[in-house]
Amino acid sequence: MKNQMLKSSITAIAFLWAVAAFSQNEIHSSLSLDSFYSKIKSQKNPQIVDARTPEEFALNHIEGAVNFNLQSENYAQSVAKLDKSKPVFIYSIGAGRSVALEKELLKNGFSEAYSLEGGIANWIGNGKPFYSNLKSKLSLAEFNKIITDNKTVLVDIGSKYCAPCKKVKPVLENIRSEYGSNLKIVEIELEDSPQVIADLKTVKVFPTLILYQNGKIVFKKEGINDLKNEVDVALASK
Repeated sequence: MKNQMLKSSITAIAFLWAVAAFSQNEIHSSLSLDSFYSKIKSQKNPQIVDARTPEEFALNHIEGAVNFNLQSENYAQSVAKLDKSKPVFIYSIGAGRSVALEKELLKNGFSEAYSLEGGIANWIGNGKPFYSNLKSKLSLAEFNKIITDNKTVLVDIGSKYCAPCKKVKPVLENIRSEYGSNLKIVEIELEDSPQVIADLKTVKVFPTLILYQNGKIVFKKEGINDLKNEVDVALASK
């Protein structure tokens, strides 16, 4: 009986240690932009992985990054080129693919792997340096003119590769049809205008929606939940 109780106690303690270790790993592996950027800058040759598709990577990415994810055909070869003893910094459009890759690397012997909260949206959206193969269709000056020339402007900032961003579009159409010329709607995508997103220095995730009235921000919203209602309430109160 005593032996059985001892075994149960040992098992319980081992389980608690495992949970604590897992929780600690979860806390310290996914990083805020400031921490992620700081750690990268502290490395002489940082190992940065863009976990998006090759198409997304070709349009824009963090300078110095290599491109692969868990679904890549060359996954094994790409991982083999990394140094397991050094940190690996991973990002995607949000955090899904980067977190999955981060966990897989840690499970397979890498000493440190970090995913970026908010992904490339957070990085570019706060003005960090990035590569782009195109010139933004919309400049900051043009954006500011739109805000100045229109009494009420709803700005949708996202990416065509972002699943939640696609869900915003029918909501915007509903809002557009209801408010007509009383509301100017501006849609800014990472693939078309990355520099203006960087210049605004206000985006942490995709989608981000900002409602301006008389040149001032009425509200800023991350995500789509209750968007229509919030726009209605904000406009009704003015």
